[in-house]
Amino acid sequence: MSHTVLTRLDLRGVTDVAAALPAPAADDEPRDAARAILDEVRAGGDAALRALTLRFDGCDRDEPRVSPIDLVDALATADAGFRAALDRAAAAIRAYHEAQAVVAPVEVDDRGVRVWERTRPVARAGCYVPGGRAAYPSTVLMTVIPAQVAGVGEVVLCSPPGPDGRVAAATLAAAALLGVDEVYAVGGAQAIGALAYGTETIRPVDVIVGPGNAYVAAAKREVIGAVGIDAIAGPSEVVIVCDGTAPPAFVAADLLAQAEHGPGGTAMVVTWDVDVADAVDRALVEQLDGLPRATDARATLDTGGRCVLVDGPVEAAAVVDVAAPEHLQLMVVDPHALLEHVHHAGAVFLGAWAPAALGDYLAGVNHVLPTARTARFASALRVDTFRTHTHIVEATPAGAASAAEHIEALAEAEGLGAHAASIELRRAAALSAEGNPR
Repeated sequence: MSHTVLTRLDLRGVTDVAAALPAPAADDEPRDAARAILDEVRAGGDAALRALTLRFDGCDRDEPRVSPIDLVDALATADAGFRAALDRAAAAIRAYHEAQAVVAPVEVDDRGVRVWERTRPVARAGCYVPGGRAAYPSTVLMTVIPAQVAGVGEVVLCSPPGPDGRVAAATLAAAALLGVDEVYAVGGAQAIGALAYGTETIRPVDVIVGPGNAYVAAAKREVIGAVGIDAIAGPSEVVIVCDGTAPPAFVAADLLAQAEHGPGGTAMVVTWDVDVADAVDRALVEQLDGLPRATDARATLDTGGRCVLVDGPVEAAAVVDVAAPEHLQLMVVDPHALLEHVHHAGAVFLGAWAPAALGDYLAGVNHVLPTARTARFASALRVDTFRTHTHIVEATPAGAASAAEHIEALAEAEGLGAHAASIELRRAAALSAEGNPR
């Protein structure tokens, strides 16, 4: 082909994949901008939110909170087909996360020292739902339902308003369906600041979850410590590993499904078949012009569209593990076998009939996934994101006494004499009680 849509990267024969595969570009601008916005919100509260909303969203709202009446109206006037889709998706997401929520008892009793774990939901959670380029009612379901399943007392939602000052009706309808406690027409880094630090109107939360643009992701990084977060969920990513059995039209369609989220994302094919690479490029050309969001998709492909040529399936898995993508699709003759070689991905979709879009909406798994290679250590949003686990320790006098010798040895090795003394006192008391029964 004289022209390729995806930038070709030939890694055949390359052993150091990590060095050869371009890393995500570092950009200090979102981080610096997010810090400035967070400082404004922290200092200015509601007045800062109003000014920032006017600056970034082009609307002036007296009150950031969305009226409960608007929520009810959005659901009542929703299209019947959309409402049915919301109901089915919500049921699938709830079923999956309820299965995930089951906590196996953790208890060990070792010679009179008994330990167990107590699991509790956080008191208040903040869910961020993007807006601007599109409405994302599915993200309402994905963020709110796990919090509700976890038993969170108050679930708060922030989403940016349009120029008319209103949050997208589809987003409000989903929030109304789930009975979200509070909804605020605030977006961007300023919403993260409001949820983390609080304002006169918005009380701070314990955990913030949800995807967003580079500025939202940067703001979430900055507020870690003041609150917990799920993961760094930035611009959308998909890697598709495919061989000669993959329908090129399917591959192209799935690349475009993630690319249409807009600039900054990644859409990558990994294959050991040049004919497949060429066929996918042709399919992209055929499908691009018909897309409603073709401009956004082109912008993603221009900067993040790649086709990586490798020697075979094992080498493809090595590329995947370096990329650690948000979405991974294995469109090969034996996806289960290839899955065994893959270690790092936010969500994996097996075969030609399981596109990432299935997980984005209806499969029940969560679509809030780690991006920017953080799947090496981070996981999808889950029920446990909204829970704390507390270790509890109880000991009998005999149990404390039996542990004392070893604790003293370890404490002395670390030079912590008070630790040793605290257990030695108990051993002496326990032995004294044994010698003087009452």
